[in-house]
Amino acid sequence: MTPWARILILCSAAFLSGCASQTPRVAPAQQLFHDQLFQPPTAPIDTASVFALTPEMRDYVKHELGTPGPGRDVRRMLFDALYRRDKLQLEYDAALTRTASETFAARSGNCLSLAIMTAALARELKMPVIFQQVQIDEVWSRAGSLYFASNHVNLSLGRPLAGQNPYLLTAVDVANSLTVDFIPIPPQARENARPLTEKTVLAMYLNNRAAELLSAGQVDDAYWAARQAAEADPLFINAYNTLGVIYQHHGDQPQAEAALRYAQSQLPDNTIYLSNLAQTLESANKLDEAAVLRARLARLEPYPPFYFFVQGQEAMKLGDYARARTLFERELDRVPDYHELHFWLAVANYQLGNLRAADRHMALAMENSTTRGDHDVYSAKLDHLRAYAAQLRAK
Repeated sequence: MTPWARILILCSAAFLSGCASQTPRVAPAQQLFHDQLFQPPTAPIDTASVFALTPEMRDYVKHELGTPGPGRDVRRMLFDALYRRDKLQLEYDAALTRTASETFAARSGNCLSLAIMTAALARELKMPVIFQQVQIDEVWSRAGSLYFASNHVNLSLGRPLAGQNPYLLTAVDVANSLTVDFIPIPPQARENARPLTEKTVLAMYLNNRAAELLSAGQVDDAYWAARQAAEADPLFINAYNTLGVIYQHHGDQPQAEAALRYAQSQLPDNTIYLSNLAQTLESANKLDEAAVLRARLARLEPYPPFYFFVQGQEAMKLGDYARARTLFERELDRVPDYHELHFWLAVANYQLGNLRAADRHMALAMENSTTRGDHDVYSAKLDHLRAYAAQLRAK
């Protein structure tokens, strides 16, 4: 991939597919944290607030869902409320990872936010919940020089077994549970989902916030969120990858190298950790060792995410729109639903005078957008494109 991109893992990723069973035996030492390099956080994250309910949420549970009782399947009532447009009216929005109360107030969130909110409501109803990591391929996105790999989490609403504590994971009647998911996933992936502890889910939330803060240029706040993620679950390796990338952005190359070496030592074939570590070694002029990692990366992943996309953008800059279109189409073959690829295919086709294809891809960019902001941008561009096409037909 040229230029080399720093890679973070977002949206409920516990480990990358194929690596989930490679759990480290011991937690790393505290020397991976370097608080003295960063300013105090502008707004410390209160981890107790992540699952906390507001009075409005409790009122909703009381008046809209009721209380458990004979003949009442409150799980089904909550399940229906999550999906029906005339109830909670939830909307998927990947722009920000929110707490339970923030998600409820906004009526929107990414998969992790929606799972956290659902768990909070379920527990108010005395329902046991099981968070699950879903075994599907990670979804890639980007913001400037940062690339994000997002995996997926959902949860199941269970019934407590007779005489058991309803909050214990082992006390759930799994056979009769209801799976809550906010994006479609293959049945086999749902069957192979792995349970997650609440401390891991909390670490995921904090890791997401760290990545989002870094993307917004708030490097100091990003550090403290990533540090809290590692403290919430010291065996959640993605937090150390995020710490390494934050150190990179802050200009702390030795600290970045240490954090990324630890992450890579735990999951040696993880291409994200390898790529970030190789980039850090290159920045430190350790070119021989970096070259070894690059060669290993090339064997593990000959065409990394966005490989053809980056080449297509270079072709666009050179005005070679036909080549750009071909390269964007190759990338689209690998990630057919990624909105930005459809957008650039629309632009390339527009430059080639193929307005029908440009219209189709701009519409697909809008349909596949994962944030309200992107949806509005693509909608406006689609309107402009159609107005221009109408003008041409009128001539």
